[in-house]
Amino acid sequence: MSNWFNKKTVLGNSTVLTTTLIFLIGLTSIWIDLSTKRSFLSPILITSIILSSTFTGLGIKKLKSLKINQIIRQEGPENHQIKKGTPTMGGLIVIPIGILIACAFSYKNSASNQLLGIGLLSISYMIIGLLDDWKSFSCQKNTGLRPKEKITLQAIIGFLFLVWANSEGLLQSNISLFNDHSINVGMLIWPIAILLLIAESNATNLTDGLDGLASGCGAIIFTGLSIELIFNGGEQGIELANFCIAMAGSWLGFLIFNRNPARIFMGDTGSLAMGAALLGVGLLSNRLWSLFIMGIVFFAESISVILQVITYKITKRIHGKGYRIFRMAPLHHHFELNGAKEVIIVRNFWLATIGFVVLALFFNSNY
Repeated sequence: MSNWFNKKTVLGNSTVLTTTLIFLIGLTSIWIDLSTKRSFLSPILITSIILSSTFTGLGIKKLKSLKINQIIRQEGPENHQIKKGTPTMGGLIVIPIGILIACAFSYKNSASNQLLGIGLLSISYMIIGLLDDWKSFSCQKNTGLRPKEKITLQAIIGFLFLVWANSEGLLQSNISLFNDHSINVGMLIWPIAILLLIAESNATNLTDGLDGLASGCGAIIFTGLSIELIFNGGEQGIELANFCIAMAGSWLGFLIFNRNPARIFMGDTGSLAMGAALLGVGLLSNRLWSLFIMGIVFFAESISVILQVITYKITKRIHGKGYRIFRMAPLHHHFELNGAKEVIIVRNFWLATIGFVVLALFFNSNY
């Protein structure tokens, strides 16, 4: 395993990796446009990449002049201290660009309501992340909002989003699974949706610990959802597919500067909004199960933290000394402390995400 993680290949270079990912997603979007003849994902993707990369480059200069830099936690890997001083809060650039481009290419009023709802949800979570980042920046500590404060705000915004979705007839109690199977959860969809919204946004937040990791994985998953919605989502699915590919392009444009060594970080401002946007699309399009499969890397990162904390607390209570499953959580830090290079971990996590996206599309294939 260690040989695989440290293997030196051309795909161990962050520039090559980023270029390859952009090329693959671009090629995929062109193929879908040509094969379906009813989508225009590639123009949206290209526009989003160009605008996002342009404004991210400009944003780096502005953030540097304002001295809004990342605070690196002391408990993290020692080699991360060199990242100190890197501009953060890049989500302020990426999220609005993705939303605005999606709305600009929207042409069906019925689906535009969905875009508006998901857009407002994403912006709201971006603001929660901004408060968290700003508090951390102001205190010069890697501790922003307290967990209870953050979760409470996430739950309130989630509830308001569900109230709106229900009033528009967009909230479904049937959760679709593979092969046209579904589970009817009734009114339980409300607490389930809020819990999933909190879980997804925090999972993307935990994944954002290595240069290009969360932005690359997010772009891949948004692309996967876009593909599924084009083929299986009906007419309204096309609008949501446009939103997803716009967000994918926005994150790819950001990735050009976020790849190792990162010149800018997304911060909680970006990671919380990314998770909210993904869950919003999954909920309104009834693609929660597909989203789970595509985002297993996010789930693994989140569950590694949960297992680490639970194991430590239980063993400390039993033995008087706490033991850990991983050298450090989230999972990417475990591999990092085992000697794997950052860019190689990111590469393998991207490949795993691509694999799970293909798996989800295969089991949901009606094309």
